[in-house]
Amino acid sequence: MARDLLADGPVREVDPLQGTDSHHGFSRGNTLPLVARPFGMTAWSPQTGEGGWFFDPRERKLQGIRATHQPSPWIGDYGHFVVMAQTGAPNLSPRGRAAAHRPEDTVIAPHWLRATLLRYDTTIELTPTERCAVVRVRFPRGGGRIIIDTFAGASSFAIDRDGRSLTAMTRAQDWKATTDAFATHIVATCSAPITGFGLFHGDEIWRDRAEHAGERVGAFLEFASEVVELRIATSFIDAAQARLSLAREIGERPFDAVRAEGATVWNDMLGRAAVEGGSDAERRVFYSCLYRALLFPRIWYEIDDAGAPRHHSPYDGGVHPGVLYADNGFWDTYRTVYPLLALLYPERLAEILEGWVQAAREGGWFPSWSSPGYKGCMIGSHSDAIIADAVVKGVRGFDLEAAYAACRRNGTEPGDDGERFGRRALGDYHALGYVPADRCPGSVARTLDNAYNDFCLAQIARALGRAEDHGVFAARAANYRNVFDARVGFMRGRNADGSWLEPFGEFTWGDPYIECGPWQATWAVPHDPAGLIALLGGAEAAAAKLDRMLALPPTFAAGSYGMEIHEMTEMAAAAFGQYAHSNQPVHHVLWLYACAGRPDRTQHWVRRVLAELYTPDAFPGDEDNGEMASWYVLGALGVFPLCPGHPTYVLGSPVFPKATLRLAGGRRLVITAESTSRDRVYVDRVQRDGAEHRALWIGHDDLMRGGELAFTMAATPAPLRTYGVDELPFSLSTAAGAG
Repeated sequence: MARDLLADGPVREVDPLQGTDSHHGFSRGNTLPLVARPFGMTAWSPQTGEGGWFFDPRERKLQGIRATHQPSPWIGDYGHFVVMAQTGAPNLSPRGRAAAHRPEDTVIAPHWLRATLLRYDTTIELTPTERCAVVRVRFPRGGGRIIIDTFAGASSFAIDRDGRSLTAMTRAQDWKATTDAFATHIVATCSAPITGFGLFHGDEIWRDRAEHAGERVGAFLEFASEVVELRIATSFIDAAQARLSLAREIGERPFDAVRAEGATVWNDMLGRAAVEGGSDAERRVFYSCLYRALLFPRIWYEIDDAGAPRHHSPYDGGVHPGVLYADNGFWDTYRTVYPLLALLYPERLAEILEGWVQAAREGGWFPSWSSPGYKGCMIGSHSDAIIADAVVKGVRGFDLEAAYAACRRNGTEPGDDGERFGRRALGDYHALGYVPADRCPGSVARTLDNAYNDFCLAQIARALGRAEDHGVFAARAANYRNVFDARVGFMRGRNADGSWLEPFGEFTWGDPYIECGPWQATWAVPHDPAGLIALLGGAEAAAAKLDRMLALPPTFAAGSYGMEIHEMTEMAAAAFGQYAHSNQPVHHVLWLYACAGRPDRTQHWVRRVLAELYTPDAFPGDEDNGEMASWYVLGALGVFPLCPGHPTYVLGSPVFPKATLRLAGGRRLVITAESTSRDRVYVDRVQRDGAEHRALWIGHDDLMRGGELAFTMAATPAPLRTYGVDELPFSLSTAAGAG
């Protein structure tokens, strides 16, 4: 990519191509090269094909630039359409219009996309705002055409030649994403006179037709000018709102002004964590990961003519005042994305949480997966964790009472059997203290998630003074113990009559686990490592079990999946034993070494994962809505939220000699790591503002006051200190408000 053309600052380090070289059977991230503003309502990506994996970095032909809302290829897209430039005779289908480009000359940055279409001797560029974009096309002498194409679903176009504008609508959805009222409205204006126009459907072209509605309609505009700027706005409300957004976000500003503004916005957001030193590759990975953490959830509200936010609801189909966010899988993102936002972007986090509260007002529940409304995918009610994490870290600016009411519903009322919201088998969980394997799939995963989420509910209840609720949920937080079988040393499926599910295989994936097996699932007790360590036989035995996990061969049995799913393949390819970093269930596991008195093992293994599994080109598995990227950012800084919902971080091994965090209130936290290198990954000592810091963890409030956190690094492990159960902040007996 032609990086020399990019603006100065951290935006120059970002490579949106990281993780895009993926396919259905093997994920190196399953990402898209998204060109967008942070959390932008509409993102843009080059398109090389029309499937779920619609961009392939190895493909040499482009079909256009897609306006996309796809959060994951496993989830699908909605409200999508494509913009493309062309010269010569009209050939408008995706394959027919595709044109070669040179990837090494193509620019793909967070704020700017530029490609030369060799077939047409034409350059197409795009720079986005939150809801709009400017497309600049440089045609050869004689001009050419701009194509706007839609996807399967109802659509309509109206072209105003004299007004140099176009109005369109598409209901394209890769699945039933939202209510029947859903549509994406498009308004576009042109900088040059329109000399010809028409509409099309497939290979059928209607030249000079200005209006049409039907299935997958497209449009083309022709120009005699050599340079044309097309200003495009999108809205989920109506065309009038799209025009408001276009006037507010772009107006008459030229392409280069909007692009410069985009670079400034990204540099400001990325600059909240300014790293110094390290290798070129480490800085590239760090800022590329931080960019990924700032894409989702996406804004789903728009600004009316009075300057107030409003939105179309994917939950009830109405238009409501206030903010809304969408496109997020909480099963993934609660682990690292929301804690990172609480640390570096608390003001944005407050707005995002108010958006989720608004979703619960309109739909009755927090979504389990939002895209853009309720999407049946993954298990649990991890909205409980993101609310609890914000509460204990002092993030306010959202309706906490309404948030708790929705969280409490998660823990007290049966949810949707289609996994769109709430928890399945909640009655059995309350009656038995676990989800029975003979009555509900994924029973072990559900039991462990329920116990953790009940811990989170207890934290919110305590903050609100709900003593009775606190007691109930805090007691249920210990239910993880009910699926631990000491005879085999793992969490295990248990039937309603109390018997253990047979047969048991320590390497068998699938039911009663979710996207993993016993080795990966057994550690899912972030809220009570002390209790888990006790079940495993004490600190020494727990550390030994972690050692064995990383030393075993990466073997597996397909189990109830009946086939080798891509997560299994990726674990085997990584060669980190049974530690399957390619998927989220193990993402807290290496930090448990510190709780077992072996911080040196945390430091060793985390640095290996950072160095070996993350590259400028790839992630070690699905980069789900910023979760895997945020893991890198936090790990590289040397502070990790072992238990979201608890205001404490485990200290690790910083990658960079210096990192300056811009915090709320103008404060700065400087994290230094003297003598850090690939060979010096062990922490010899830690100082907080010049005083020795002996604990293996640090509180959120302590970090947020700024100052200096100084690590002295060594090539060999420092003398170990063993911590007793009563000294661990992460435990049911000592966690604030947990007992």
